[in-house]
Amino acid sequence: QVQVVESGGGLVQAGGSLRLSCTASGRTFRYFSMGWFRQAPGKEREFVSRISWSGGSTSYADSVKGRFTITRNNAENTVYLQMDSLNPEDTAVYYCAADRNSGSYGPNENVYDYWGQGTRVTVSS
Repeated sequence: QVQVVESGGGLVQAGGSLRLSCTASGRTFRYFSMGWFRQAPGKEREFVSRISWSGGSTSYADSVKGRFTITRNNAENTVYLQMDSLNPEDTAVYYCAADRNSGSYGPNENVYDYWGQGTRVTVSS
């Protein structure tokens, strides 16, 4: 069983930055593709970003492209989401997820096998 744990959420002013971290247990982390999703109050969960097992391929939702950066450190079983130029529309609970398959369609949350409990990000105006 793989456990996924997010951290790094908090309250930040508009225009500020936060870095979210996600750690996953187990030696097989380095073979997982990892994704970030978010769910704003009253809205459905949506795709934010995805990174391949090697880190060589990344993808982003249009709403965060150019502002968010996903990276990973396989030696530390950790994936990061650097969030810059935050705005109130980024307020949400952010979830990290692990996908055992490399060829999945990243924005489809159903392809992910393991999920964390989420970390809350609040951006004040």
